[in-house]
This record gives sequence, C-alpha cells and structure tokens, in this order.
Amino acid sequence: MCNDMDEVGMIEGGKAIYGASVGILMLEARFPRILGDMGHAATWDFPVLYKVVRNASPGRVVRKSGDGLLDDFIAAARALEADGADGITTNCGFLSLFQDELAAAVSVPVLTSSLMQVAAVNAILAKGKRAGILTISQSTLTEAHLQRAGVPDGTPIGTTEGGAHFTEAILGDAPKLDPEAAEADNVAAAKALAGDHPEVGAIVLECTNMTPYGRAIRQATGLPVYSMVGFVNWFQSGLHPPDWPHRI
Repeated sequence: MCNDMDEVGMIEGGKAIYGASVGILMLEARFPRILGDMGHAATWDFPVLYKVVRNASPGRVVRKSGDGLLDDFIAAARALEADGADGITTNCGFLSLFQDELAAAVSVPVLTSSLMQVAAVNAILAKGKRAGILTISQSTLTEAHLQRAGVPDGTPIGTTEGGAHFTEAILGDAPKLDPEAAEADNVAAAKALAGDHPEVGAIVLECTNMTPYGRAIRQATGLPVYSMVGFVNWFQSGLHPPDWPHRI
C-alpha cells in the first residue's frame, strides 16, 4: 500500500524546459545560417536549447582566443543547465580553450569543439592513415586549442583562410553569404590538405559553419568527413538514448 509521500504514477519535475536534451552556446553573429549550420534550428532531428553569448563575435573568439569572455560563457552554460539542458555544446571549434573551465562549472557533460573527435577518427582509420583538420583560421589556431581538444601532435591542418569568401564572410560577420562561393573555398582547401598530406584518411571540420559543405568535400576528396553536427548527434544519443520497441 502507498502512503501520501509515495504516490504511484507521479512525475518528478525540477526543470524549466523539457524535451530538449542539448543546450548550444552560440556566438553573437548575424551572418546567414543555412540549413546544416548549427544555428539553423531545422538542422537538428531533435529539439535544442540555444543561448547566445553576447559580445562573443566570431572575430573575437577565433582571432582573439575569446579574450575576456570566459565568465560570460560560464554564466551562459549555467543558464542552459538551469533551464533543462542535459548536455552543453558550442558552435565554434575554437572554444576548445574553454573546455576544462566549462566542464568544471556545470554538472552536465560539455562538448566544446569538433576538434575533440580527431583522436577517435584516427582510431578507426587504416594503418598509416590519420585525420586531417580543416579550419577557418589556421593562423590563429594555436597549440593550446589543439592540446585542450586532445589533438595528437603533428596532425595535418588545412584552412579556408585566404580564400575568396568563406573565412571573411563568417569571421567578418557579413550580412550576406554566397553558399556556392563558400563551398568552393571549402572544397579547394580540403583538396589542398589531402594533396599535401597523402597520409590523411579523413577530414575533421573544425568550423561548425563548414558542415553544409561536407558532402561536397567528401565527393571532391573521396575521404570521410566528420563535422560538429555529426559529433553533436552522437553526443545527444548518449543523453537521450532511443527507446527501441521490444520486438523481433
């Protein structure tokens, strides 16, 4: 028999929002976000929570290592957790610099950067092959960024920096984006990376805004392409495992 403190069928609360297991820390930007970009809500097959970190512009985070923004990211991460996120991620690979601090500031799992999957991709490749990184800004991707993400020493790196459109449109927070020109920059950079490093057996896209061009990169290089969107899909699958029907 149940007593008044043990009611059958009761559901426990404690969150402000339910049904969105992943919380995404967003840079403050106004460039167009096309389908496949983390900032386009229809990219996801599951609900997500967004939290924009004010004054965290793409240029400030990528070109200035997020100088002075750590406390703002911590506050935003805590707000996402308080609202109901079961795990927290970000929409910029350069935020690997904040991985340890963000993970220590909340009680839920934190995944800051696509770079964190490089070592795992290496583990699945054939002997003699390794992952290469395609980044939006090689000139400001430091050893600290790579080390915080657990990227092995000597990992080949290619970049869209110096291309016709993509890097400057994103980091300059341009009001317009030419997807065809952006794709061309990404494909050219990926082909150069693969051509310069024949040992590259897969490409990891550092920049979350590169995801929409992953298929074109795969077709142009013949190499598997791993993005932050794919990484977050994996992340979410652990936070909210599917409820498989019990049948054969």
